[in-house]
Amino acid sequence: MDTMTSLNDIFREVFDDDTIEITRATTADDVDGWDSLSHTNLIVAVEMAYNVRFNLKDTRALKDVGELIDLIDRKLAEKG
Repeated sequence: MDTMTSLNDIFREVFDDDTIEITRATTADDVDGWDSLSHTNLIVAVEMAYNVRFNLKDTRALKDVGELIDLIDRKLAEKG
């Protein structure tokens, strides 16, 4: 399963919406209920799912789902 597919499942779980279909261009404005609290829940869910840790600077700078995917892939590559 690629990062986009597994991340889409995480989005559906965090936002409790089975209709969510993310793209690399998806932003918080595109997802109902994506506020600062749900963003934190999303990041924690991603960290748990991929067994990675993000620093606050990385997660605050994210502009869209594409950047989140790139960050996940970079962290996974660092783990080897």
